[in-house]
Amino acid sequence: MTRLIVWRHGNTDWNAANRVQGQTDVPLNELGRDQARAAAPLLAALRPDAIVSSDLSRAAETAAALVALTGLPVRTDVRLRERHFGQWQGLHLTEAAERFPEEYARWRAGDPDPGADLEPLHDIGERVGTALREAADAAPGGTVVIATHGGASRQGIGHLLGWDTGVLRTIGSLANCHWSELRHDDRAPAVGRPQDVRGWQLRAHNVGLVTAPVVVDAI
Repeated sequence: MTRLIVWRHGNTDWNAANRVQGQTDVPLNELGRDQARAAAPLLAALRPDAIVSSDLSRAAETAAALVALTGLPVRTDVRLRERHFGQWQGLHLTEAAERFPEEYARWRAGDPDPGADLEPLHDIGERVGTALREAADAAPGGTVVIATHGGASRQGIGHLLGWDTGVLRTIGSLANCHWSELRHDDRAPAVGRPQDVRGWQLRAHNVGLVTAPVVVDAI
């Protein structure tokens, strides 16, 4: 089995304020750093073979807590960045709703391409999902920890599993410093029993310390 651990970064001041981050490079706050340090021993116990991170500092700082325990190098991949939120980046959600009421209503309703220059969900799913697949391919039979973002993780996982956006809307958001676990059966199918090999499966979701706060949606 190849295992992917898709880990959301720790808390930031913009998370706490419901300000739209997107691809703005916002660092962890003290709570976020504490969350990363608390989660890192749980992930280190999984004996990861590789660590890959978004290049945005909140994800890279989160990954650094695991690097400190494992001694593994971390590889950065820009494709693991959060969704680009276009004209909303830097706004509070209430401001986005006031300035872009039609686009905001479409976004809340789950429109995959609501306007206001938000990155379409298909595009983010494809770029993040491709990065996840390539990270797994580089460590066959191993465990890879991916430090990324809430929206990026949801869409990337969905792309990997072949789920559409309607299904993904039924999956709860990752809390800060929580993770999802996916596994891939690398065995060759037995003769006459191709159904024995199932490819990628979601094995766990929103795993982490119960003390980590749940942050609304992925912004």
